[in-house]
Amino acid sequence: MRLTSVAQMALPRGSLRSYEIGVGPVCGASLPVSFDQGRHVGRGSRPGSWMAVAVRLRAPLPDQRLEAAWLAVIARHATLRTVFSPAQGGGDGVGVRLHEVGIGPGRWVEHEVPGGRSTREVLRDVLDAGCSPYQAPSYRLVVVTPDASTETIDATRDASPDASPDASADASPDASPDAASYAVPDHRPAVVIASDHAHVDMWSLLVLVRDLVTCLEDLAAGRDPGDDLPPAPAFAEHTALLEAMPPTPALVRRRWTEILRDSGDIMPTFPLPLGDLSAPHPEVVVVRDVLDTEQVARLEIWGREHRVRLLAMAAAVMTRVTMAQAGEPLRIVFPVHSRFDPQWHGAVGWFITNSVLECTDDDPIACATSVAEAIELGSHPLAPVMAPYGGMPERPGMFALSWLDKRRMPVSVAADLELHYVSAVIRTDGVMVWFVVNETGLHLRCRYPDTPQAHASVGSWLEAVVDGLRVTAG
Repeated sequence: MRLTSVAQMALPRGSLRSYEIGVGPVCGASLPVSFDQGRHVGRGSRPGSWMAVAVRLRAPLPDQRLEAAWLAVIARHATLRTVFSPAQGGGDGVGVRLHEVGIGPGRWVEHEVPGGRSTREVLRDVLDAGCSPYQAPSYRLVVVTPDASTETIDATRDASPDASPDASADASPDASPDAASYAVPDHRPAVVIASDHAHVDMWSLLVLVRDLVTCLEDLAAGRDPGDDLPPAPAFAEHTALLEAMPPTPALVRRRWTEILRDSGDIMPTFPLPLGDLSAPHPEVVVVRDVLDTEQVARLEIWGREHRVRLLAMAAAVMTRVTMAQAGEPLRIVFPVHSRFDPQWHGAVGWFITNSVLECTDDDPIACATSVAEAIELGSHPLAPVMAPYGGMPERPGMFALSWLDKRRMPVSVAADLELHYVSAVIRTDGVMVWFVVNETGLHLRCRYPDTPQAHASVGSWLEAVVDGLRVTAG
């Protein structure tokens, strides 16, 4: 499993097709819209609002089987049978409606890949057009079938000025027309599942892959697709449960107020210069392999002895670097999941809400306490907490951290599927850092605005964090 973006991902050259679901009329009353869904969808249709996952199936298979398996997956997950529509008003869900719609068989659409364009460029166009908040549906299943002869895989690395010699930007047949390449016969189809973020999070994408592969195996064996998979409750039910929760404790409200006050009554921003952010800039995406499995294991041995997890040790390094370079504690937006009950582990939806991680001490044990506090702050509905601010108080420069330890997740897929999480290409005015831990080690992806100041300050911060983690791992 790797992190990549649609501008860097490896895709074979070949035919590219997407499956468009048939959508019927609205069914029943409107459904509850979560705080985060409302914020996201309320910003309107725009390219790059999606997230995706890509895998390589083990062998070619008939379109009819893939279609039947995908329809079975959609039947399992209610959020894939809902669509958003704008309503009069606006702001954090007030101007957004959500309804269930009828779903039926659709059609395969061929997307030409002209000689002057790469497969991934065409894929980006397809997903930007089809996976926007108000599309019905706002997700796509895409298949790339390699050319019949061979698949050409580029042997070079990313040419980004931010990529260090060990940067892990994905090699691609489309990366450079002048790159030395070699031919490798590989006729496995590449499958991409993408959706507007309002319906999925990274965990959900893993669920969708697991369910699709399971349904394909069932169909090949003559079984009903997905019959042995656990039930998958609807995300709208989760939203309703959050809305029915008791009032947020006064202590949690007070702590939110303190943290936001310390950040200037806004969500935390990157503490070093990013340049002119009066308008979003093209993004810079840096992908790094930070630690290998042996280095991760050494850190975790120390962590077990001190009852500290890897996240707290990484937070300690980030705190030390932030204090050294900016003279400030680490304050960073910290998404936490709300799958608080095992029944949600196999469900699909946006089970992520924002918290804030504040570390004023670079001791890993102190950082573990801060992580626990951040999880607690994110365990209560945000709408009432943010109401005094008129919604989540944001401004350009927001600084966010996502942490995903795939080894701890109750949902998994086989390694030979070569799973990649794929981000969209957007214009941005903030700094977003993703860490993923898996069976190959600790990996990092960072997105920031393409300005001279951000290149210098974010680049320096990232290098120091990576170096600090490696020194800590020994």
